[in-house]
Amino acid sequence: MSKEINHCKKNNWHGKPYNFFGDYLWEKYGCRVLKLPINSNLGCPNRDGTLSSDGCIFCSEEGSASPTTTGFIDIKHQMKNARESFSRSDTFTRYIAYFQAYSNTYAPPDILKTMYDTALSEAEIIGLMVGTRPDCLSDDILELLASYNNDDLESWLEIGMQSMHEKSLMLLNRGHTYQQTKDAVLRAADKGIRICLHVILGIPGEDWEMMMQTAEEISKLPIKGVKLHHLHIIKGTILEKMYHNNDFQPLKFKTYISVLCDFIERLRQDIIIHRLMGDRSEDTLVAPKWGLHKGTVLNAIDEEFKKRGSFQGILI
Repeated sequence: MSKEINHCKKNNWHGKPYNFFGDYLWEKYGCRVLKLPINSNLGCPNRDGTLSSDGCIFCSEEGSASPTTTGFIDIKHQMKNARESFSRSDTFTRYIAYFQAYSNTYAPPDILKTMYDTALSEAEIIGLMVGTRPDCLSDDILELLASYNNDDLESWLEIGMQSMHEKSLMLLNRGHTYQQTKDAVLRAADKGIRICLHVILGIPGEDWEMMMQTAEEISKLPIKGVKLHHLHIIKGTILEKMYHNNDFQPLKFKTYISVLCDFIERLRQDIIIHRLMGDRSEDTLVAPKWGLHKGTVLNAIDEEFKKRGSFQGILI
């Protein structure tokens, strides 16, 4: 039996060379667990003029809003529409209420509590995920999020880190610093909140060494999860203009597979990997087109680890 398989069995990784979120959920709940995307319609300080009116260069007008939320303001209607969009071959399914679009802590705590509680009141909801920016996490909001930490609820705070490098954050027009991310992470972790960081690989100007430095820095932080995305170009974004002006080129398929595996080899083994690539519909994606073939990408990642005889955290 190979070193990789021995290692994965010991760490209960279901034969995978990395600690995958889907397997974690199955092991914990014994059933299929799906996320119901929610658009809280709270906007973003990087779009409403507080910090900027342009937003991040990779972000489209709808932000990361799911198509299932389009046309619905009411949270319960959004969740119902998302449920109906799933192709379900099994009857035993549970859901996580996922506040995904824009900055979902960009409001006073009492308003946020009403929204979160509304989502959690729906049947078969076993979890709460809240995506936001590091500069929208005041202490009172963290207190609110901490109140959802209990054994009966799968609660996660997702923070858009993207990179540890300040010049990259400036190029992306993030409107915050890495120090603000680190501060938010430390304050949230101190309250016992499960944290998942979003990271983009392939930011213009970042070389291999810089991306690996981000992996090494993440492994020093008190986080529980990470979402890895390749930088893809979406229609109607500033990044699309840069792409058409030949200001940069996105990572090629084989390069992304190699860089991603290098990155994961430098992540602590206890960190749960929620996502391994970006995801976008064909009608809104400009490039790279290989991002449309998720199954192919995931298979290539597993094959690369197998070829290396490697796994998450081997280089720590």
